[in-house]
Amino acid sequence: MSKIHELIEKFCPDGVSTLHLDEIFEIRGGFTPSKSNVDFWKDGTVPWFRMEDIRKNGRVLNSALQNVSEKALKGAGAFPANSIIVSTSATIGEHALVTVPFLANQRFTVLTIKSGYVERLLPKFAFYLGFSLSYYCTQNTVKSGFAGVEMVAFRSFPIPIPPLEVQREIVSILDKFTQLEAELEAELEARRSQYEHTRDQLLDFSGDLSSHLLGELIAELCPEEVPKRTVSDLFAYEQPTPYLVSSSNYGASGCPVLTAGQTFLLGYTLETDGIFQASENRPVIIFDDFTTAFKWVDFPFKAKSSAMKMIQASSGSSIELRFLFYLMGVLNYIPGQHARHWISVFSNFEIPWPPLQVQREIVSILDKLDALVNDLSFGLPAEIAARRKQYEHYRNKLLAFKELETA
Repeated sequence: MSKIHELIEKFCPDGVSTLHLDEIFEIRGGFTPSKSNVDFWKDGTVPWFRMEDIRKNGRVLNSALQNVSEKALKGAGAFPANSIIVSTSATIGEHALVTVPFLANQRFTVLTIKSGYVERLLPKFAFYLGFSLSYYCTQNTVKSGFAGVEMVAFRSFPIPIPPLEVQREIVSILDKFTQLEAELEAELEARRSQYEHTRDQLLDFSGDLSSHLLGELIAELCPEEVPKRTVSDLFAYEQPTPYLVSSSNYGASGCPVLTAGQTFLLGYTLETDGIFQASENRPVIIFDDFTTAFKWVDFPFKAKSSAMKMIQASSGSSIELRFLFYLMGVLNYIPGQHARHWISVFSNFEIPWPPLQVQREIVSILDKLDALVNDLSFGLPAEIAARRKQYEHYRNKLLAFKELETA
C-alpha cells in the first residue's frame, strides 16, 4: 500500500481526473436474434455470452458456452476484445471483462474503451472499477416488464482515471488477491469431490462388502447382507399447514422463514404462533414436494410453502435421520414433471438399513468431511470468506481517489 501512496504523491498529488462513463466508453446493447434465424446459430466462431457464462466461468472470460455466427448480425459486428459486459436487465449486478472478440445477449450492456482513452485506461483497471458500477446498477433500477437499470444515470456514472503507473500497481495488488482466492476455491472444489467420492463409497452396500470402507464392522454386525426397507417404513412426514407464515413482510429479526430450495432462509417473521420446534435434539429434514430439494434444520422455524414436507424418523424405528439425509444426496432422482413426489416416489424408495452402529459411524465420518467443505465458520469456506472480505475492503480502498478540482 505504501508504494501506491508514493505513486499517487508522485503522479497525481492534487487528485485524479473523473469523467462520465459515456465520455470514456462506447456503450452498446447486446443482441439476441430469433431462434428462427438459423444462420445465427450454426457454424459459430464467435463467443456469445449469457448470464450462465458469467456464473460458470468467473469474471474474466475468453470463451462462452455457445458460439454464434458473426455474419448473421448483418454488419453489426462483434464487440472488440477487452470490452466489459454489464448486466443491466433482468439479473442485474454482474459484470465481466472479455478478452476476445465476442457477442452478448440483450440483457447485457457492453462498454468498449473509446480510441481516445485506450492509452489512458487499462482494461483490467476498468474491470475492477466495474464492481462499483455493478453495485450502482443494483441500486438504480426501474421496472417495465423485466427490471432494468436507469440508463441516463448509468451513462453519467463517474469513472476516475489515475495515471497508468497507479493503475498498474492497483491491478497488480488486486490480481494477487483474486489469484489467491481462485487457488483456495480450486482446493475447496477438490475437497468437495473427495467428500462426494467418500460419501458414495460409504453409502454403497451392493456387491462384495469386504472392500467397503467399514467392511470389518459390517462383517461383524451383519455378515449376511445389509437389509433394505422403504423410506415410508422408517420415516414419517408432517404437512406444513400448521406452520405456514401468514405474511411475507419479513424483517431482520424474529423467527426464520424457510424454504427447502436454494434460497433456504427467506427472512424473519414476528409471528409467534405455529412455529415448528426443531432443535439439535429434534432435527428435521424439510423437503420440497415439487422440486425434491431438501435441507437439514435444527432450529425453530416457520414454513413458506404448502408443498413442504417435514421428515423425521418414525417412532421406534432404529434409523438415524442424519443417515437418511446423506442417503437422499445419492438417490440421483430428477423429477420429470410438475407433480408432488414424496408420497408417489420418494417414500417408496428402498434404502439400505444397516445396524445403528454402522449408521452412526458413517454419519460421524461424513459430518466431519461436510464441515470441511460447507461450514462457513470452519476450514476452507471460512478462509475463503475472510479472504474475500479482505479483498473487497482493499479493492474499495484502492479505487477511492481524491477528485481533481477543475477551474
